[in-house]
Amino acid sequence: MCVKTTEGRCTVCIHVMFICYENICRSPMAEGIFASLLRRHGLLEYFEVSSAGTVAYQEGSTPDERAIASAVRFGVDISSFRASGLDGDDLQLCDWIFVMDHENHRDVSRLLRPEHADKLYLVMDFVDGCAGQEITDPYYGSADGFDRVARDLFMASEQILLRMFDYYPDLALQAEPFETFQRQERSGD
Repeated sequence: MCVKTTEGRCTVCIHVMFICYENICRSPMAEGIFASLLRRHGLLEYFEVSSAGTVAYQEGSTPDERAIASAVRFGVDISSFRASGLDGDDLQLCDWIFVMDHENHRDVSRLLRPEHADKLYLVMDFVDGCAGQEITDPYYGSADGFDRVARDLFMASEQILLRMFDYYPDLALQAEPFETFQRQERSGD
């Protein structure tokens, strides 16, 4: 956790990082979706949200066009994001680290110091009945796969935030009330 100055005042800053393989599909979508959730509920000022890839092959690239289009369909703009590779030192500063699959988990675990291992989760771990499940890389699939990833990331983001309320009760008091994405999806049928 860090201290962040906002408009001349100090606030607590919770650093959350989302990680996938190349940081062009899943993790930038997760970063954008989680940040949009925080913004919608008046909590963004308390967070630093970032994403990275376990490899830096795409360093500086924009997200995949299908990821951008899918995020836009869900009201999130990630077009200005740029891919970056994971920095082991930055990892140690994170309060929460969410990876998309077991391979990412293994790669990140190797970089984390043992005393920080409890910060690392699969992104679906807090969704009821989904602990241990992966977010499959949609890169080799269709646009529908990206939309499925976006829906899963919305559900995961909400559950992550609700879990954080348990850790930071004062944060929950600052949040604007919200209806979960799962309930919105059901009511839209």
